[in-house]
Amino acid sequence: MIVWILFIAAVLLFLALDLGIFNKTPHIISSKEAGMWTGIWVTLSFAFSGVIYWLYYNNYVGNPDHLKPSVASMKFITGYLIELSLSADNIFVIAVIFASFKIAQKYQHRVLFWGIIGAIIFRGLMIFFGVILIRQIDWITYIFGGFLVFTALKMLFKKEEDEFDPKESFVYKMIGKIIPITHHRDKEHFIIKENNRNYATPLLITLIVIEVMDMVFAMDSVPAILAITADPFLVFSSNIFAILGLRSMYFFLANMLEKFSYLEYSLIAILTFVGIKMLIIHYYKFPEWISLSFITISLLTGIVVSLLKTEKEELEKPSKEEE
Repeated sequence: MIVWILFIAAVLLFLALDLGIFNKTPHIISSKEAGMWTGIWVTLSFAFSGVIYWLYYNNYVGNPDHLKPSVASMKFITGYLIELSLSADNIFVIAVIFASFKIAQKYQHRVLFWGIIGAIIFRGLMIFFGVILIRQIDWITYIFGGFLVFTALKMLFKKEEDEFDPKESFVYKMIGKIIPITHHRDKEHFIIKENNRNYATPLLITLIVIEVMDMVFAMDSVPAILAITADPFLVFSSNIFAILGLRSMYFFLANMLEKFSYLEYSLIAILTFVGIKMLIIHYYKFPEWISLSFITISLLTGIVVSLLKTEKEELEKPSKEEE
């Protein structure tokens, strides 16, 4: 319980420093700044696996039946990489939502900040109930596993013309029925008053749509990490580190998403793997190093192949122009 309290307190402290000091004044996040913060969060996440080792080592010494510290560290890293990889699709959708509602770059960080607060709360609840279900109902793993494989197949056969339009979504239409929507903007305010009536600004609409979309993505990511471990602290902490690094990763990758065209196939491979792992978990359990290796190789392969394709296309451009 002390570890949980300290971890949550540390997360809340950083979020307070983030909005109150580091990003008190709205500004455009440059690729250099975003890259720096992305590196910091990835480094902190991998460093936290050492904290995981230390925490679980103390428990293991007192009771050898507890999870081995080395296994706990690998489960944390594997879960973190899964969450990080599944964030790629999330980043693309966030970019579409910002473009659709024409949110200025300097206010995007504020929207993502409050979006993270909601994501932490919702994912915490999903993890809590997901762990309870897995521990109480053995056959629930078949449902989770089947859902992940189905999601992977759906991604594989998705049509390119099936584009997401936030303004045509059910969420946008429902918000309009609850509170009037204005297209006027007043800096970073979510609600403004006009003619003695409160109106939702594009910033608030964007925030709500992003929150709902995160809930949809959590339906994939939470079962995926539960396939790795049902330890609530490992699941929650790896999720939180991935979510906290999502903002900086968005600003770093938002303008380069087209370069990683093959990364989606990596996500399909990862979802299929963890889905199958969940379906056969009662008959065979993959060693932790196999799960970690498969996910790492899948991600690296998708990134390298995407970059090679982009480089090839750029080299071919001059020859096409000459023709």
